Amino acid sequence: MSILIYLIPIALILGLFGLLAFIWSLKSGQYDDLDGAAQRILLDDDEEQK
Repeated sequence: MSILIYLIPIALILGLFGLLAFIWSLKSGQYDDLDGAAQRILLDDDEEQK
């Protein structure tokens, strides 16, 4: 039972790091172009090299 004294703060700190990483990714524009990757997969790059 005494292990919870260590595990609960560790879990809270890891959760906080995850939340901060998610907020950073939102502010840095990681989710701005959701359709771009879907459209790029359809393009044929071999034809452009001619």
